[in-house]
Amino acid sequence: MASIEEILELERLERDIYRGITSETSLPRTFGGQVAGQALVSAVRTVDPQFSVHSLHGYFLRPGDPTQPIVYLVDRVRDGRSFVTRRVSAVQDGRSIFTMSASFHVNDEGIEHQDAMPRVPDPESLPHARDSDDEETAWLAREWSDWDLRLVGDKQVDRRPGIVAQQQVWFRSSRRLPDDPLFHVCALAYMSDMTLLGSARTIHRDDPLQSASLDHALWFLRPFRADEWLLYDQASPSAGLGRAFTQGRIFDRQGNLVAAVVQEGLTRHLRGE
Repeated sequence: MASIEEILELERLERDIYRGITSETSLPRTFGGQVAGQALVSAVRTVDPQFSVHSLHGYFLRPGDPTQPIVYLVDRVRDGRSFVTRRVSAVQDGRSIFTMSASFHVNDEGIEHQDAMPRVPDPESLPHARDSDDEETAWLAREWSDWDLRLVGDKQVDRRPGIVAQQQVWFRSSRRLPDDPLFHVCALAYMSDMTLLGSARTIHRDDPLQSASLDHALWFLRPFRADEWLLYDQASPSAGLGRAFTQGRIFDRQGNLVAAVVQEGLTRHLRGE
């Protein structure tokens, strides 16, 4: 698979039009995190550096073809003094496969608080995903070999009362990444689609399912680096009607809550055909 630097290095075709590379993969469709990450890069390139992205909201409309490049069309919706808004359409073969809105904000001063980080084992004490007995987990490690993934064991998860389905994952880039903070933001957009929908399957492991991301929202709360350990604390509050609702909180090693994620995904039973 291409490195994250290669994936996020878009080609400028025209003002507000960009193209992303294809990446070798065993997936039958383009990884959703790749589309979201590249779409965010295209939006970032049209915004003044004094603004930092604080949220994105995206919808996966069609499965992407991983053998074909994706073109990103950026609409400059709003340029204000404190906030900037961009809308991005990801296009393949003349059809939109993903649409995203991203909001940017200048840093202000205000109230501060955050949830406490769950009590979890240190990542170094957990086995690498590639050594897992679970084939799906081992496959994740092979497919994304540039990333160090450490799943917290079911018996080690810090359970919260009333939460039906939980999962916790440590992750980081295996290599040092560029120092540009916006690069780390876009890298997290890429990785935030990884494993989150799997939290809905933790109590349905024997059910054969067709799974796919449907929509994705991400808020960036505090500075971080994607090449340092991040804890992805995941939960699925509800599943029904062929869809699962999932949530994620991302903490750095020091316990700072750096991002929050919400996603709904397709989780329907495999059909007879």
